[in-house]
Order: sequence, then C-alpha cells, then structure tokens
Amino acid sequence: MLRLTGEHTFTDQRSTPEGSFMTELQIGYAAMLEQFAPAEAVALSAYAEEHGFSGVMAADHFQPWVPQQGQSSFVWSVLAAIAERTTGDLGPGVTAPTFRWHPAMVAQASATLAAMYPGRHWLGLGSGEALNEHIVGAYWPEAPERINRMFEAIEIISKLFTGSIAGKDVKHSGQFYKLESTRLWTMPEVAPEILVATAGPVTAKRAGRHADGLITVGAPLEKISMLFGKFDDGARDAGKDPSTMPKVLQLHMSWAETDEEAMKNALLEWPNGGMKFPKGDIRSPFEFEQIAKLVRPEDFEGRMIISADPDEHRKYIQKFVDLGFDRIYLHNVGRNQKQWIDVFGAQVLPKLVR
Repeated sequence: MLRLTGEHTFTDQRSTPEGSFMTELQIGYAAMLEQFAPAEAVALSAYAEEHGFSGVMAADHFQPWVPQQGQSSFVWSVLAAIAERTTGDLGPGVTAPTFRWHPAMVAQASATLAAMYPGRHWLGLGSGEALNEHIVGAYWPEAPERINRMFEAIEIISKLFTGSIAGKDVKHSGQFYKLESTRLWTMPEVAPEILVATAGPVTAKRAGRHADGLITVGAPLEKISMLFGKFDDGARDAGKDPSTMPKVLQLHMSWAETDEEAMKNALLEWPNGGMKFPKGDIRSPFEFEQIAKLVRPEDFEGRMIISADPDEHRKYIQKFVDLGFDRIYLHNVGRNQKQWIDVFGAQVLPKLVR
C-alpha cells in the first residue's frame, strides 16, 4: 500500500504506536457497493491498491441511490473480504449506528474487524438517510434529532471500546438508547478511530469534541474551511490537539476517454451527484429515479468534476490536499473502473503533493 509524500516517493503506511494512522497524505479508493456486486468490489479494491491507492472506503447502503446502480451488499462482509485481499486501511463510509443498528452492534462489528486486521480499520459514522434507515419501520425524525441520536450512539461505542480494552463492563441509559452491563469480548489492543461525517458547523464542532476525526464530501473550499475551523474548536474544547486528528474526504468525479462519455456516466450512474438539495428524507431508489430525470449537465457544476483530462482531475484533487485533508478516497462514478484506476495510478496519484 502506498503513501504520497512531498518528495513524490511512496512508502508503506503504518499506524503509530497509539494505533492511529499517520497524517501523511493518503489517496484511497472508494468502493461503491451501490454500484458493484461484492466480489467485483473486492477485486477492484485489490486492483486499486496494486496501482497506488492507499486504502478503501466502502459505502454502507441498504439500497442504491437509483435502480441503475443496481447493488447494495452488506458492508461488513465486504470489508472483511477486502482486508484479506489488501494491506491498506479500510472502513465504512459511513455507517449509521442509530436506526438499522443498535450502537452496540456497530461497536462489535468494528471491534471484530479491527481485531482481525490490527492497525488497519477505522470506523466512519453518520446520522443516516431514510433511503437506508426507514426499512425498520421506525419513526424518521428531523435532522437535529438524527444528529443527537448519532452522538449518543458515539458515546455508547466509545464506552464499549474504552471499557472493553480495560476489561470492564459498561452500561448506558440515555434519551434514545439503553445498554445493560456488558463489554466487547473480542477487542483489539487499540480501539478503531471513530470518524464522524460532518456537513454543518454544529455537527463539525461536536465531532471535534467527541470523535477522533471527521469525514466530509467534496464541497466549496470555503465551506470546508469553515467545517475545519469548527472541528478544531471542538477538539480544543475537549483538550485535544486538532493537528493530530485525521480529516478525511470522499471525492466523487467522472473520468472517461471523452468529456461526452464522462458526462453520460455522471447522468446515468450518479445523478444524485447533481441533486442540489438535502437527500436524507427520500425513501426509495425509484423516487430518486424520478427526480434524476430533472438533473441536467449544468447541475454538476461546483459539485463534481467531469472531464476526460486527468490533469484537470489532479488540479481539482490538489485543491483539497492543499486545504489540509489527510486522506482522500476517490470515486469515479462510471463503470470504467479498471481503466480509470490505470490512468489515475499512473498520471494523477504520483503528481499529488503535500
């Protein structure tokens, strides 16, 4: 597995003695389980590592965004299979520990993966979307409650990680969840990093207080700078050094041999990338399919780079590197994954500098 340095050289990633990943720039592969069957996603992840990608962020969905994407496999099974075929870091991008799952089950899944593959696994958490979470038939609350649920879930997961490493039972009684006295009996020596998906200032500040790092998606640089500032404020409020806490990005893009093909791929495979509104309350891929009919090429402007020129993609990614991200996981929205991996492994990744 490769790590980019300012001298354009590549070395293996290693975890620090404390178990957290070092902060040199890493460019990973986003395995979109909404688009690719599990065996194909595993093979593509291994192929990406062979061509210079540092690790894997795997999507956790119960349903795809649109029927055209066609898949949605169980992320924890796929992550274990990816780990067997690769040597880099890996984690879900992101899991909601709030509706489909009790937080204790997410903690157990994450701890088991970390115990099997020491120093490689991180836990990405988010507040969830109705597309995936409504299936259990529970009340689907407004965004503020979803965020509060997520942070209470993080409290439970953190308690289980800390208590289990210390050999102690823990319990919890909160607004949304209860946990009777228990511990995780399978636990790594060092708990996985907890990275929280953030898109707004309040969530970013709370993530700084309660998590080990943040995850976000491509957005205007000014907005991300604001999120960084709020995250750093929250970290300092909790007595932590934000410079040691990972900042992780998932970046969607469309590359193909021609601009026309790249745009076609975006419109067909990833129209949700052109939808300029919050998507957390939409419940069905078929509803997204109807909305997708309204998406036009210009709707992707400022939201996703679409180009046949690898250097245009390099420049776009470099802007986020310069902003201060430590790990960036790239998702090419087309089915042309191997061709894209070949081109980016040779022409883009080696030219990115910290």
